[in-house]
Amino acid sequence: MSSSIRGSDIINAVRRVGQVLIDQQDYLTSLDQAMGDGDLGINMGRIGQALLEYVENTPIEDIGKYLFQLSSLINRVAPSTMGTLTAGAVLSAARVVRDKTALEPTDLVAMLKAADEGIQSRGKARPGDKTIVDALHPASEAFAAAIREGADLQVAATAAIAAAEAGLDRVTPLRSRVGRASWVGERTEGQVDPGCAMFVLTLKALANR
Repeated sequence: MSSSIRGSDIINAVRRVGQVLIDQQDYLTSLDQAMGDGDLGINMGRIGQALLEYVENTPIEDIGKYLFQLSSLINRVAPSTMGTLTAGAVLSAARVVRDKTALEPTDLVAMLKAADEGIQSRGKARPGDKTIVDALHPASEAFAAAIREGADLQVAATAAIAAAEAGLDRVTPLRSRVGRASWVGERTEGQVDPGCAMFVLTLKALANR
């Protein structure tokens, strides 16, 4: 596997994410109904459909610009809390690869870190609050550590997925402390956080797993 990520790789990754969001919208809805307002699957399905249309109709040269436009699209089709956070994460990632036509592993490290910091800032959430951050943050750290140690992208992606899944499992017994789910109180204890689950699905799609 080449360590360089080209425009065609980005298009294929976005297509995979779009398809998994469509395929898993019922699952995400069921998770959200247990501890939120139940609209996560609907909004992720909308995003997924928009992503599939975007990759078919939008050429890519400048990867940063491509992702910037994608963030605007996500914000437009899913103006919900998670839609806004997702759009913000993509925007944060786009900013660190501005003017690039190909990406190296270190660029992916920077993109994950930027997405993590962007969501924490916008969502006012920290690790342990039982949000998407509890999957994203450890995945970002694990991926960065693997790349620093000289691992190839497949190994680094495997490490990131394992860390995201472990983060999800770690907070499942806890009570949600941020966002609409926090209103439900003790009912969230033992429930899988929908944002964590969505991120794990997205990360696996990005890694083509």
